[in-house]
Order: sequence, then C-alpha cells, then structure tokens
Amino acid sequence: MDKILILAGGYSNEREISLITASSVTKALKKIKKYKILTIEPDGNFIKKLRKFKPKLVLNLLHGRYGEDGYVQSILESEKVKYTHSGVLSSSLAIDKEISKKIFIKNKILTPPYFKFIFKKNLNYKNIIKKIDKIFKFPVVLKPINEGSSVGVNITNKKNFAHNLMKLQKFKEILIEKYIPGREIQAAILGNKKLGIIELKPKREFYDYKAKYSTSAKTEHLIPVNITKTNYNKINSIALKAHKLLKCRGVSRSDFRFFNNKFYLLELNTQPGMTSLSLVPEIASHNNISFIQLIEEIIKDASINK
Repeated sequence: MDKILILAGGYSNEREISLITASSVTKALKKIKKYKILTIEPDGNFIKKLRKFKPKLVLNLLHGRYGEDGYVQSILESEKVKYTHSGVLSSSLAIDKEISKKIFIKNKILTPPYFKFIFKKNLNYKNIIKKIDKIFKFPVVLKPINEGSSVGVNITNKKNFAHNLMKLQKFKEILIEKYIPGREIQAAILGNKKLGIIELKPKREFYDYKAKYSTSAKTEHLIPVNITKTNYNKINSIALKAHKLLKCRGVSRSDFRFFNNKFYLLELNTQPGMTSLSLVPEIASHNNISFIQLIEEIIKDASINK
C-alpha cells in the first residue's frame, strides 16, 4: 500500500473548508483500499510526523495563507517529499492577486483594472473616492491581496464605501478593482488538460464565501453552460494559458466574468475545494470523471512531477 499523508486544517481563514475537503477526500480514498492514509495538521509536530510516516507523497488540502501561498510547499521541498498541486513559486504568484494580475496583463489576458490600496493613519476618504471616480467609477470590488475563497471580498458603491473599506483594515493592503457585471463562469484545468466550465447564479450579490460553502445560500450551478462553442473554447484556452503562465501543476480553477462578449479573468485558484459543494468535482463529474478518479489523477500528477 502506498502511504499518503493528508495535510489539512491549518491557520488561515479557510481552515474549516480545508477540514471538510480532507474529510471528503479521505472517505473516497478509503473506499478503494489502495492507500495507507494519515491526516495531520501543519502544527509544531508536523515535520516530525512527516518523517516518521515516510509517505510516498503529501496530499496538500490546505487552503489560504500558509497552505497555498508557497509556505508549506517550501517546507515539503526542503524535506524532499512530493506533494499535490502547484509548487512554491506558482502558489505564491497565484495567491498574490496583484502580481498575478500583472502577469495576466503583460500576457494580454483581460482582467479588471485596479489599484493597490495600503491602509495608513488619517485616511482621506474623499481623495480615495475622487481617484475611483476618475479611474473607473463605482461600484468597485474591495478584496484582500492574498486570501482565498472570497474571504473579505465585497462589492461597494460610493455611499457605503468608507464603511466597507474600514472592515478590511486588518488586511493592511487590498486591491480596489473595477466591478465587472455579467455572468460568473469558472474554468478548471487538470494537469495541462482543459477539464471544462461551470456557470454560477448566486442568490447573493456575488459568489462570495457564504455562496461557496453554505447550502442555505442556494447558488444555482449551471452545467453544461449555455454558451457558443467559440466562447467555450475561448474561456478554456484562457484558463489553460493562465495555468501555464503561472506554471501550475495538478488542478487549478480560474474565475471569470463574462460581459459584452468578453471574458475577464478575476483570479486563479491553485487548490480548489473538494467539498460536496465544490466546483471542480462537479465539472469533472459532468465529464464522466468520478470524484475518486479526480483525486487519483491529482495524485498521479504529483507522483510524476518534482
């Protein structure tokens, strides 16, 4: 039996989602009785447990900071252990929304215009509002630079701008981005293959944290997506291009807005969730790839990559 160490939990705002993902994956892997599995948290005894267990590879199911930003990946690299999903550099680039946007822009991938905002003492809200009005008008999207699962993200107009901005002070620096209306479509890549797309119709204002993970939010998932073949191929090609530009491995999921027949890439996620409400397993299922087959493909990808 191959030993698989599952890394879950962690210290980010997405800890609970990571644990749910780990539970789903563990349950699936135990059914095929092919692997010896140990699930641990990245705590103070993490490296000691890793060395004692001596896994064939680590199934990294952490989300957010310290889990998908290159931090834990650098530890696993130093321990010379193979692990799932993207490497150190790719992870750090993808989770940094400003750097990844600069890469997309440089390579002619359409993404909403933005500017970085750093919190300082004695904020002059009138000047910030003037800048927004001059550059791209309200409403705007406020988002932390290096969080996942839409943590802290909100769409705001001029009236509630100051209130919503202050709620994000703990992040120290954020992106203020032009709000792009339109359809929310997500595209998944597995290895270097186009896995497919899914459209979301949230009952909430947008596909935020609650819409992603709460059954009460009742987000409608549309698959197949009602879109022309040309646009279907286009969005998949953009997702694959972004995946390759950041040199991602395993699975990635790119989030788009489709407006005026243009696709705007909002961000790329290097470690999408694998819960019962997650999008990548749903896209895979639509393409006749079962949940366990998807996990094994991710493991296979990690096994052949350094």
